[in-house]
Amino acid sequence: MSESWFGRELELRLGNPGHGGFCVARHDGRVVFVRHGLPGELVRARVTEDRGGSFCRADAVEIVEASADRVPALCPISGPGGAGCCDFSHASLPAQRAMKASVVAEQLRRLAGVEREVEVEDLPGTGNGTGWRTRLRLAVDADGRAGFHGYRSSRVVTELLCPQPVLGMYQSLDERDWRPGGEIQVTVDADGSRHVVEIEPARVSRTGRRSPGRRGATARRAASAGPRREHVVIGSGRAVERVGGREWELSATGFWQAHRGAAGAYSAVVGEWSGLTPGRAAWDLYGGVGVFAAELGRQVGDRGTVVSVESSRGAVVDGRAALGDLGQVRLLAERVESALGELPVPVDAVVLDPPRSGAGRAVVEAVAAANPATVIHIGCDPAAFGRDVGLYLGQGYRLERLRAFDAFPLTHHMECLALLVRASS
Repeated sequence: MSESWFGRELELRLGNPGHGGFCVARHDGRVVFVRHGLPGELVRARVTEDRGGSFCRADAVEIVEASADRVPALCPISGPGGAGCCDFSHASLPAQRAMKASVVAEQLRRLAGVEREVEVEDLPGTGNGTGWRTRLRLAVDADGRAGFHGYRSSRVVTELLCPQPVLGMYQSLDERDWRPGGEIQVTVDADGSRHVVEIEPARVSRTGRRSPGRRGATARRAASAGPRREHVVIGSGRAVERVGGREWELSATGFWQAHRGAAGAYSAVVGEWSGLTPGRAAWDLYGGVGVFAAELGRQVGDRGTVVSVESSRGAVVDGRAALGDLGQVRLLAERVESALGELPVPVDAVVLDPPRSGAGRAVVEAVAAANPATVIHIGCDPAAFGRDVGLYLGQGYRLERLRAFDAFPLTHHMECLALLVRASS
């Protein structure tokens, strides 16, 4: 094994952006994934991780030749050695979106064989890229202080200075001691009410492993070892949200889109693309509290049917309360993978909004077997999204339309929506 490059400083010319918030560079036959730089820049980069093999990771610690797209960093805690919250706060918003578009196009090309121009669009309420986040999950360090995880680290950065959250989210969080190892959920709802919920640390199982929490799996489902105990500190713990003139009340720790303009924007796209008319049938998979089911139900009318499937029982209870006037909509508390064989057919349109890991082969094949004319697939990870699109193409669908939204400004994350139709249509 060759000598580790950890800690070495390298002068590198940065190439294209890669999936994960870095630019790709090469040095002495190896690939270096460099954060905090921009395509085309010449930087001095310090290697932060080297496990051997063909690549290593580095931070740009000095900009030798700056890109015209570089701006003063908007996030003061996410630079080299800092928090993992903002990958692109040193880039103009158009440059951030161009990098994201490049990544989506590359993943579609590589994983689905699709050549497609991609535009990453703004969302209402983004402004200059700050103050858009209405849901925030913070870690708690060993001293009981709330903060952000360091990049690829369990270390907690306790300066609450990231500019993503809406105004007032941090208020008083640094004035109390929290339970070490736990998490803090902060939610600001559609009424402007703030809810702060303390979540107990993950339990340690008999094997000595920590039971997984919602972080890293999905906020839609409870941990596989069962939900962690929650304590409401500020507010009622019940958030009010609205889309399309309809109101939901849900747990402040339950799933809702983080960007304040996202839920309404995606619902509008689903309504535009579904092709549904009164009397038709639809499935809404990974349906949460039923935002898309509400729109689909409006379209099919009282002579149609919509079945929404969601694994979180709490989300289903909240969704049923919000959609109680829509007799054509049925919400099931079940895992999508288990429910697919029991859902009513024929079905005209299917909407899927799976967790970050995507839907996967079994779900895509089951959806295709039901033969809907239209599939609307939503994904927040471009690699999983590209893989799933490729699976649909293999099942006889074609990619009719694609939209990508800058749902997480200052970060490398985005949301993609695909309209897939039967190739014979």
